[in-house]
Amino acid sequence: MVLHGPNLDRLGVREPEWYGSDTLDQINGEIRDLASGLGYGTKFFQTNLEGEMIDYIHDEGMSASGVVINAGAWTHTSFAIRDAVENIPGPVVEVHLSNVYAREKFRHQSVLEDIVTGKILGFGKESYLLAIRAIDAIHGRKKKTP
Repeated sequence: MVLHGPNLDRLGVREPEWYGSDTLDQINGEIRDLASGLGYGTKFFQTNLEGEMIDYIHDEGMSASGVVINAGAWTHTSFAIRDAVENIPGPVVEVHLSNVYAREKFRHQSVLEDIVTGKILGFGKESYLLAIRAIDAIHGRKKKTP
């Protein structure tokens, strides 16, 4: 499951110097292709409304084999989303297209970082693809564990 937070529906036109020129649909297509090649189905969700994100996590996150989340600005502010994410039983990878530490100071803090499995940032759309590979690696390790 891939979750996209606020303003990510504006990818391709919003600050391409930070976020690249690919649209959200293009990025989702690359994620879908990679995940399919690794044997996973994909569900995508994007919203600009915090309550909708929380409801989707409650409804879908509990059964996902892994979750990739780019919470956008909620990364820095939403304890409600943090509480929802904290209950997801599978691996959760926080992603950001830009290197948040090279940006404004308020972006340096994530309310998710201590509850997610890992965090990938600064690689543009590759951040999402690296997250899918990380979740696959986690599942691969679990298969080998007696």
